[in-house]
Amino acid sequence: MTARDLTILGCSSQQPTRKRNHGAYLLRWNLEGLLFDPGEGTQRQFIFANIAPTCVTRIFVSHFHGDHCLGLGSMLMRLNLDKVQHPIHCYYPASGKAYFDRLRYGTLYHDHINVIEHPVEKEGVVHDDGDFRIEASFLSHGVDNVGWKVTEPDEVKFDKEKLKASGVRGPMVQQLKAAGSSWVGQKKVTLEEVSYIRKGDSFAFVLDTLPCDAAVYIAQDATLLLCESTYLECHAHLAKQYRHLTARQAASIAKQARVNHLVLTHFSARYCSLDSFLEEAGAIFPNTSVADDLKCFAFPKT
Repeated sequence: MTARDLTILGCSSQQPTRKRNHGAYLLRWNLEGLLFDPGEGTQRQFIFANIAPTCVTRIFVSHFHGDHCLGLGSMLMRLNLDKVQHPIHCYYPASGKAYFDRLRYGTLYHDHINVIEHPVEKEGVVHDDGDFRIEASFLSHGVDNVGWKVTEPDEVKFDKEKLKASGVRGPMVQQLKAAGSSWVGQKKVTLEEVSYIRKGDSFAFVLDTLPCDAAVYIAQDATLLLCESTYLECHAHLAKQYRHLTARQAASIAKQARVNHLVLTHFSARYCSLDSFLEEAGAIFPNTSVADDLKCFAFPKT
């Protein structure tokens, strides 16, 4: 069975601490590795997580503040060193193209990998290759900053009891799926009669923003929402000043968006303990978890 999980490679914000690395988040899903906002030290965090960097197939950068992108260059160089054969898709705000290039070509090396860039200029669906639909929404952080939503395709699932009652069995099942209908004796059985649609799971990523409609929009109905909560409510004035969220505000976004599971991250270095984040957010959105370096969250099919 393939891995379906979210690994927290780092959960600090502007500066790392003794216990929390700069942010970086790996979502392993449907034989792919989706890496979000690789901060400084991401390559080394893969070692501590006991995960091979070569699993990475897509890299997302929300914006080009250092704590969200300084590990990008080293990750691309590592994948290059490992001579990965699969393409590496990179998604980032188009206005940051110059920063992307500087990070990618910041040092001398022999470039072997196939990097496919997806600079995002406007919100909405920015990529759909049949494996994942990727949507973008511009958040409120004072610079171009993208919230991401990744959704797998819907899937046709058969009802075993209805198949049995209709007399559809063996190779006939796949024939029915391909054709949409099939004759069983003198009776025509349609696909809709014996199946249902399983909605594809989705992952939303909201980091570095003030509360805004765009954050709620991109998180709508997500199976898993990874959301910043840089401050506690007692420091809401700092959150507003630096255009970040508190734990309570992150929970409110999750509640409004009707997500299934909320994971808080991107914590200010001023906090040694993260217990209060869970308490504050959990009062509003009970299905809340708190990130920690190298912690892994299951992302099972719903």
